[in-house]
Amino acid sequence: MSVLVVGSIALDTVKTPVEEHADQLGGSASYAAVGASFFAPVKLVGVVGDDFPQSEFEFWKSRNIDATGVQQIAGKTFRWSGEYAWDLNTRETKSIALNVFEDFKPELPETYRQTDFVLLANIAPSLQTHVLEQMERPRFVVADTMDLWIETARSDLDALLRRVDLLILNDSEAREMTRETSLIKAGRRIQKMGPAHVAIKKGEHGALLFGGAIVLAGVLVFTL
Repeated sequence: MSVLVVGSIALDTVKTPVEEHADQLGGSASYAAVGASFFAPVKLVGVVGDDFPQSEFEFWKSRNIDATGVQQIAGKTFRWSGEYAWDLNTRETKSIALNVFEDFKPELPETYRQTDFVLLANIAPSLQTHVLEQMERPRFVVADTMDLWIETARSDLDALLRRVDLLILNDSEAREMTRETSLIKAGRRIQKMGPAHVAIKKGEHGALLFGGAIVLAGVLVFTL
């Protein structure tokens, strides 16, 4: 079993009340790939610039992450910087530079197209659909989304929802998508939009999963 992960790869500068570090590996695909690598081999798709450290490719290799699908092109890697408050739930974005990520269009190597399990990390829903159009009958498709796409690409997002098995979003995004204040009602309404399963993240308070049970790190997530 292997997992295909497609999304952003970045170099982040992160400041907390305790420390600050620059040019750390970031991006939705990076973290998802490392997390999945504890359980299965990973095939990673993304784009980086010629400033991206070779050491990160070596790190991926050490984690059994196949980075054949990571394009490295002339230019600078996507960069983000932000500052976290003491509770680490609140953050302020200081700067964003999309750089080579701005024109990213995922193209899957032939060896990736028959992967059974797919995670479409947080990129534009039109790009997530573009990935699915290259796949050959995946068994289970997970998509992440955010408020930006709910507000600016809703028609593309609605079309995507009919093609995924599990949608992941946070509590405020679920409310924005459905106009429901109750997360129970929001999760069930999103299910009616297409995905059989919906995971609503609640930060330090865990998550709500609609549509079936799931076990993470030996802990049963509450299901509805």
